[in-house]
Amino acid sequence: MRRFLLANVALWLSAIAAGAATLDTVTQRGSVRIGYITDEAPFSSVKSGADPMGYAIDLCGKIADEIEYRVPQLKREYVEMTLANGFDAVKNGQIDLLCGAITVNLKRREIVDFSQPIFLTGATALLRKDSPNYLQTLFLEKPAVRPVSQRVPSTRVIGVRASTTTGTTLREALAIQASKTKLSDFETHEDGLKALEDHKIDAYIADQVLLISLAKRARDPSSLEIGDRLFTHEPYAIALRRDDADFRLLADRALTAFYLSDDFLPLLEGYFGSEAPMLHTQIIMEHVPD
Repeated sequence: MRRFLLANVALWLSAIAAGAATLDTVTQRGSVRIGYITDEAPFSSVKSGADPMGYAIDLCGKIADEIEYRVPQLKREYVEMTLANGFDAVKNGQIDLLCGAITVNLKRREIVDFSQPIFLTGATALLRKDSPNYLQTLFLEKPAVRPVSQRVPSTRVIGVRASTTTGTTLREALAIQASKTKLSDFETHEDGLKALEDHKIDAYIADQVLLISLAKRARDPSSLEIGDRLFTHEPYAIALRRDDADFRLLADRALTAFYLSDDFLPLLEGYFGSEAPMLHTQIIMEHVPD
């Protein structure tokens, strides 16, 4: 009976926290809880014994800086999440921000709200240079003229990370056509990369910006190529609690101020190199002005 009562009290307190305004909850707690998704470099990743790092983590840090103006000596608690549980954690008040390579779509907005965009990309494929011709033609604007596999695989298998918008889009597309292609879900991008290198799948599908980082971590990066045809539109943002317009406004103000500062382009250069000027222009075009 005592355990039952304690469990009910815990649920009751959680419900109160979720119902309160986010800034009020953060103030009472004295800390902001920043949820992050691992294995999404260069947006969010973590090494053993260290705080998470990445482009999205840095932007969440700018929001935390804005909160600290109102909550002096604010502590930052980092909480590891997954795509499968992160949105419910925001909804239930377990975390205040969810940071990573997080695509905004209407289905997710039934659960959480989002900041203004922090990045724009789209999905494509990571291929081996000996991947079947049909995949090279599908994902590459100008397939290289070189010997590649001419075989028609008995089972066409494409890998995708579980619980992603990309996986949902692919399944919907395959469901409306007679296709021999099968999808294989992977818990992490690293698992998908290994399967591709081991010839267990013919391609691995994810957002192009994530594949660029993933390919660099391959056993032999020169054996791989990244598609230049994008078949989805993926606007990234930071997930926030729904029905809290004041906190969303605080987050957007912090992001706009940073986007318009002299520090934003160097941050992009640090994570995305030569692509930074183009990305800077894209994000400035999409940002919410003062």
